[in-house]
Amino acid sequence: MNRKMLTVTLCVALPILTACATINRGTSEAFEVQTTPSGATVTTSLGKGCAPTPCIIPNVRREADFKVTIKKKGYKPMSYKITHVRADGGGANLAGNVIFSAGMGAVQDANNGSTQALAPNPLIVSLEPVHAGPKPVAQIVDEIYDKAVGREK
Repeated sequence: MNRKMLTVTLCVALPILTACATINRGTSEAFEVQTTPSGATVTTSLGKGCAPTPCIIPNVRREADFKVTIKKKGYKPMSYKITHVRADGGGANLAGNVIFSAGMGAVQDANNGSTQALAPNPLIVSLEPVHAGPKPVAQIVDEIYDKAVGREK
């Protein structure tokens, strides 16, 4: 009777307890955006956003691929592609699943994105001013000299 109870218990518990990455990491993460200067507005192709920077967009699926657009008055709008990569420890969780659960947890973890991480995260951006300002004196001198000696740039 004890052997049958152990078998039934293992059959019920094993699939529930084997998805290590899902349990340890979850299927979503916070996505952080930092800008210099701060105070920009962030929008994404996921329909989520945040403002002002630095800011965090919570609960972004770890396996998401999306576009981020950053805007601030007086600065050029900038766009970046965010993707996902295998997370540190994600491979270890998968290996543990294969060893301890005959792969049942590995299938779940691999399909729900829990072994992935958004990249880059955080997204760190230096915004470019719309108007660059006056040229440095050295550049003006070089341009005058090049024109005087007939050298084309």
